[in-house]
Amino acid sequence: MDKTNEYLVNFKGHNFVKRFVKTEDLEKIDDFDIRDDDVFIITYPKSGTIWTQQILRLIYFEGHRNNTENISTMYRTPVFEYNIHNLDYAKMSSPRIFTSHLPYYLVPKGLTEKKTKTLYIYRNPKDVLISYFHFSNWVAIFEATYTMDQCLEKFLNGKVLGNCWFDHIRGWYEHRHDFNIMFLSYEDMKKDLRSSVLKICNFLEKELNEEDVDAVVRQATFENMKSDPLANCNYIINNEIGVKNNDGDFLRKGTIGDWKNHLTVKQNERFNMIFKRNMKHFPLKFIWDINEQ
Repeated sequence: MDKTNEYLVNFKGHNFVKRFVKTEDLEKIDDFDIRDDDVFIITYPKSGTIWTQQILRLIYFEGHRNNTENISTMYRTPVFEYNIHNLDYAKMSSPRIFTSHLPYYLVPKGLTEKKTKTLYIYRNPKDVLISYFHFSNWVAIFEATYTMDQCLEKFLNGKVLGNCWFDHIRGWYEHRHDFNIMFLSYEDMKKDLRSSVLKICNFLEKELNEEDVDAVVRQATFENMKSDPLANCNYIINNEIGVKNNDGDFLRKGTIGDWKNHLTVKQNERFNMIFKRNMKHFPLKFIWDINEQ
């Protein structure tokens, strides 16, 4: 494991939060005992992770839909490689729902051998960049990037949590036939949440009646999720991880196209040039503006 900076460490080409990982734990990932009914949410950081966790939590657990259980999203859908609450994954009842930012080559080998369902949520990378910019300047465990120029260069060069965005999404897509996987965009979820919930239910083979689907959609809107302490991780960030200042929010805007408020023309042109070079002939669609059809 190589030190990337005082906040991140690199293991087999992937950057992890230094504070939350141990080499011996990462070495065991490959042989983790996967079950056929496990579900993995895969995202590049800041791509709608918490939102997707909330949606799956609501789909799978009736107690969350009807507010009779008081279990947070982080316990129901833990981040696989960052077991910060020391959960015993082997003792978790099925179906287990894990969340991960891992690249395709670091996930347990059982993910390619079992019927495990993998849901990959992707987001337009300009908004990912902006979200990471604000997040890194707020949360104590990340190196601050006080200027957008600085953050842009680190992001484009993969010197951030999750490494290179281009490598992450291309790696998973190019190896999609090795997994039981569905790709869904953050922007499609934002534009039509109900249709996206139905697509997810269909992929997961979870049948919900119309009333339950309505409950999932209602509670999974950004506004309702932000006000739900079981879904919003502000308390974990503030009390367990620490922040640099009190001006941040874990669930900030949740919109499409916020990059237009932050990137200069020159920065946007540089981003476009590198995007076109790296994503030439890539088939997945990206939506860059809230009004884009």
